[in-house]
Amino acid sequence: MALIPYLTFNGNCEEAVKFYEAKLGAKVEMLMRHKDSPMAEQAPADQQDKIMHASMTVNGGTLMASDCMPGQPHAGMSGFTLSLNVDDAAEAERLFAALAEEGTVCMPLAPTFWAARFGMVNDKFGVPWMVNCEQKAA
Repeated sequence: MALIPYLTFNGNCEEAVKFYEAKLGAKVEMLMRHKDSPMAEQAPADQQDKIMHASMTVNGGTLMASDCMPGQPHAGMSGFTLSLNVDDAAEAERLFAALAEEGTVCMPLAPTFWAARFGMVNDKFGVPWMVNCEQKAA
């Protein structure tokens, strides 16, 4: 069994996927537009180029995404946080800075009593992230 986060975007999923590729080193495993699916004729014309399903690997984990389905309003990103856990403080700083570009810092990246670095940020798509770098064992 695997637990895989699935993000739903408001028409900008392709932009988000490209952002995660460039900033987080995500590797796109699969990306399908409505027009390329066996159900293409069921999607409205203005949705044909939107992402029906994408799957990528990020930091060793899987992240899936799509644009909201035709006729379903986008509810926004809330009620969850994605956590990136790294072993290197410099990598935590790089990832945090990348996610913060055009985003909103909720808690600046800084040392804490449990981590060499920890911070919280909502990226420019509204996706909430935590970046955590554990303290090295003494």
